[in-house]
Amino acid sequence: MNFHREPITFVGRVDLKVQNLERSLAFYKEVIGFTVLEQTEQSAQLTADGKTILLTLQQLENVVPKQGRTTGLYHFALLLPERDDLANIVQHFSEIGLQFGSSDHLVSEALYLSDPDGNGIEIYIDRDPSEWDWHNGEVAMTVDPLNFRDLLAGARKQSWNGLPAGTVMGHIHLHVAELKKTEEFYIKGLGFEVVNRYGTQALFIADGKYHHHIALNTWNGVGAPVPSPNHVGLESFTLMLPNEEKKNKVIAQLKNMGAAVTEENGSIVTTDPSGNRIHLSVSVI
Repeated sequence: MNFHREPITFVGRVDLKVQNLERSLAFYKEVIGFTVLEQTEQSAQLTADGKTILLTLQQLENVVPKQGRTTGLYHFALLLPERDDLANIVQHFSEIGLQFGSSDHLVSEALYLSDPDGNGIEIYIDRDPSEWDWHNGEVAMTVDPLNFRDLLAGARKQSWNGLPAGTVMGHIHLHVAELKKTEEFYIKGLGFEVVNRYGTQALFIADGKYHHHIALNTWNGVGAPVPSPNHVGLESFTLMLPNEEKKNKVIAQLKNMGAAVTEENGSIVTTDPSGNRIHLSVSVI
């Protein structure tokens, strides 16, 4: 978990727009295992530890279903503290008859599913960083079958009680319209570094030599449009910066490259070249 705390820049929270708040809350509480920190008629803040907001849900007026072939969310990824936690949620999914995907990425072991609105979700655990294979500045990742027999064999038998308190927002994976300007925005503007290139279709970026805090792909098509404002999907995500000095440096870098930086209700917001909104915040220790 050292890749998701000061002095690292990381994704702290994701904000989603949903069609039906009640339906989404039932899913995120009963299937994923969040608890509600605060709720109104149109929105809810979700947490794993009872104090840190990891996900927010907002039901808009005149909301329209998720649009295909646009920029926006591919998936957000919840990082669990222990391998037993992943085994535990696999057992939970099996007990409720939930269908889900899976993969071994060498650096991590992951499960994949979607919420009722089609928003992608990854739930994963990291292998120890000493096991990650770096070559010429890039970390090796792949898409191998997950070894469920090995995962479940050594797991402690325990009842499922929701997400463990140590769960964090591990990373976010975004659909973008192209990669050249996008790379410049995230590297020169926000200060990340490229840690893996998946041909000409995807880019994995991180701070502090993590395997990725953000992934960017053009799988919805080069030139994919920005979805309408009232569409279901990503509203924004929040980057946690280590201190005010780093935050001010990032703001200056973004402005120098001509990126829009605005203030909304006391929060600094920028938008990447594909219309994905990003809040810039400072980590609170």
